[in-house]
Amino acid sequence: MTTTAQESTGAASRTAAPETDRELRPPEAESRVRRHELAAFLRSRRERIAPEQVGLPRGRRRRTPGLRREEVAQLSAVGVTWYTWLEQARDIQVSVQVLDALARALLLDPTERAHLFRLAGAVDPTPATVCPSISPAVRALLEQFEPYPACVQNSRYDILAHNRTYGLLLCDLDAVPPEDRNCMILSFTHDEWRSSIVHLEEAQRLMAARFRTTMAGHLAEPAWKMLLKRLRAESAEFLEAWDRYEVVAHRSKRKEFLNRYVGLVSVDHTDLWLGPEAGPRMVTYVPADETSRERLERLHAIALARGATSPG
Repeated sequence: MTTTAQESTGAASRTAAPETDRELRPPEAESRVRRHELAAFLRSRRERIAPEQVGLPRGRRRRTPGLRREEVAQLSAVGVTWYTWLEQARDIQVSVQVLDALARALLLDPTERAHLFRLAGAVDPTPATVCPSISPAVRALLEQFEPYPACVQNSRYDILAHNRTYGLLLCDLDAVPPEDRNCMILSFTHDEWRSSIVHLEEAQRLMAARFRTTMAGHLAEPAWKMLLKRLRAESAEFLEAWDRYEVVAHRSKRKEFLNRYVGLVSVDHTDLWLGPEAGPRMVTYVPADETSRERLERLHAIALARGATSPG
């Protein structure tokens, strides 16, 4: 029996279709795109580094812009073949240790390092430990927001900067050691801070739930693990809230504080994110009524009289 060219072509198409469908499935397509993006990123960073920057001789016959692949492999203590496959977008597994070595060899800054780990689909076990700098523009915003309270926090609830009204809202924040200026620590262990929160139990429960939600993206990071360990060791209330395994997202909320200088204030809490990701944010408290507005103005005047001259 004879097979026509059309039948032959149709049969070939039917045979090839499953492979084509397989390649186009979303998870595998995304993985392939990630590998190619990772390969291009590594090549671009390798080519921009002069040999002298990493202590290597340039030599007379160098035609490759930047570093050679074997030089990156040498600096990272990985095999040349393996690194070549990585730049060829081969489907190979990359450990966090190797990614860390590559980040160091290629002199990546914190943003580039984070991008490298995202492309590889890995969690950075040792992210940059330096807090994001509070720029003069951000400090100016904090000051301009007065007399209303405002501060800048990172995703771990560290208070990175605050204005004068916020500095007296829940306690004398300037008197708190810098290493303890964390809203989780203060809400579960600092007596004056705790006594200023009208609905303390509800606030603690929500904070623990938000902390668990955010920590899911930082499980391997030492700073997060140390904070969790400290909270578990120092607060039975935190343990109880943590063991509920609740998760909630950040959202605006009305809050009430009992300030020792001006009494009860009711405010609307809003988070203003300072970047495209859920990292540093400006936390703002706007008075919810006229009485609270007047009391916050008085609190700001008290802060000025105490000599607070600039946002901390």
